[in-house]
Amino acid sequence: MPVYKDQKRKTWTVKFKYKDWRGKDKWLCKRGFVTKREALVWEANYKLEKTGDMDMIFSDFVERYKKEIYPRIKISTSITKSNIIDALITPYFGDKKVVDINKADVIQWQNNLISYRNPRTKKPLSKSYLKTIHNQLSAIFNYAVKFFDLKENPAAKVGNMGSDKEIQLNFWTKEEYLKFAEVMMEKPFAYYCFETLYWTGMRSGEMLALTLDDIDFERATISISKTHHRIKGEDIITSPKTPKGNRKISIPEFLLEELKDYIEMIYNLNPTDRLFPTNKAFLGNNIHAGATKAGVKQIRVHDLRHSHVSLLIDMGYSAVAIAERVGHESVDITYRYAHMFPSVQKDMAEKLNKIKGE
Repeated sequence: MPVYKDQKRKTWTVKFKYKDWRGKDKWLCKRGFVTKREALVWEANYKLEKTGDMDMIFSDFVERYKKEIYPRIKISTSITKSNIIDALITPYFGDKKVVDINKADVIQWQNNLISYRNPRTKKPLSKSYLKTIHNQLSAIFNYAVKFFDLKENPAAKVGNMGSDKEIQLNFWTKEEYLKFAEVMMEKPFAYYCFETLYWTGMRSGEMLALTLDDIDFERATISISKTHHRIKGEDIITSPKTPKGNRKISIPEFLLEELKDYIEMIYNLNPTDRLFPTNKAFLGNNIHAGATKAGVKQIRVHDLRHSHVSLLIDMGYSAVAIAERVGHESVDITYRYAHMFPSVQKDMAEKLNKIKGE
């Protein structure tokens, strides 16, 4: 009997034989269920998970997906994926069987997200974020197709929503940043954080992971080899976002002197201690308050990186040189900041006209 009552303990026990995904017979016994129904539901879900049957409901399958995929990716990436899945995917598909989800369901889900407006700002989800959300749903179905013989990926059949990237970059000019920096001098710790971000173009996570060992004061360089995340109240240090993130950048003399002054203010700093032991929320709150006080437009902390790139473009540096400094592919710099580079089209036309007449 697969489910029976233990008269002595007054609880229900499940004992059954099943075939695993390799087709081998396995026995399982689990005790302690308060009711027979609870025991039967557990047995049914366990069998579905172990055999990979696509009659499994979507929310249960997602948990299996997480267990098998997350150990292979960065902690920060798994957190991002979970935020999308738990907030924007599972609430819609959670109670449906994986095998029953069709193209019409996906289209309706897409329409709901496209029509969504933030209750506070009344703004829609960005096109790039919509694409990211859809890619995550498609990844779950691809996993089902590859490993559990789901017939097709309905998300792939429908096609994506949104777009790859939006060329809408928000940034401060040098003059705007200097107004902001002057206000931030009242808060020395925050001031040194923002000085490092603006004049190096590094990501905030890279800045938050910096240690004394990363600065070469003789050569005036900073080595970037790690990034910081604040996950569930814990500080986590991982490798950079991309392979290009591992780099060494030169810094201006004035910033080197500022960092020396800042380090002298820190008592008993060890070479491997974080130079800026705070988090992104602190930076976000201070950039908002500082911008308001300085009378400059509001930008995100990440937009300081865009500000640095725009400054280098204005100074005449190439996409290749800038990409090397900020840890990007040059093609990404060209794509995202193309409208900022001086146009060479007129010069091309003039030279073509000239050689035609030679």
